[in-house]
Amino acid sequence: MTPPKIRAPLTTTTSILPAAAVLGLAALTLAVFMVINLVANQGVTTTTTIPVIVGGLSVDHSSSLLNDCVPPSTIPANIVGGVVVPVSTRARGPFQMPNSGAGDFDCYRPFTSTTSASALLGFYKTQLEARGWSLFSSGAKNGAPQYLFQKAGTDTFYWIIGVTVDPALSNATSTSWTFRIYQNSEAI
Repeated sequence: MTPPKIRAPLTTTTSILPAAAVLGLAALTLAVFMVINLVANQGVTTTTTIPVIVGGLSVDHSSSLLNDCVPPSTIPANIVGGVVVPVSTRARGPFQMPNSGAGDFDCYRPFTSTTSASALLGFYKTQLEARGWSLFSSGAKNGAPQYLFQKAGTDTFYWIIGVTVDPALSNATSTSWTFRIYQNSEAI
């Protein structure tokens, strides 16, 4: 009997070319999509457009009734947009600045508008919330209809806008109310 012939094992070589081709294709696909993104990217556009609020009262854009409550360089730019009055509003008295420039800013002025108290409060709720203000309180301690809104100013303070209806001076055809804006003494 002859011993079996022992053969050398078969040599197999594994090529990394298929794996490299897959990796190259992935890198090429990534590069193509990055170029597409760079060409088609329009960036982020900021807007300061206030949405149109359908129904209810309109803003009186030509009013200067609250100009004295917005002295230059006192109120941050992101807060000034909330200082609005509805159409058919007239002053019921002069503006008041209780601190007269000493301490935290505080300004208010009484008004009369030819609308109902609920329509007036609804006007401020929709307008101020559309401008980034948060309603944090409704109803005064004395039971008068009142809304208080709060917003963080770019000056690191919270600002408050209050609208308080005076039921004793209001009737079926007009509403007497007070607009107040003040700087909260608490920092953000």
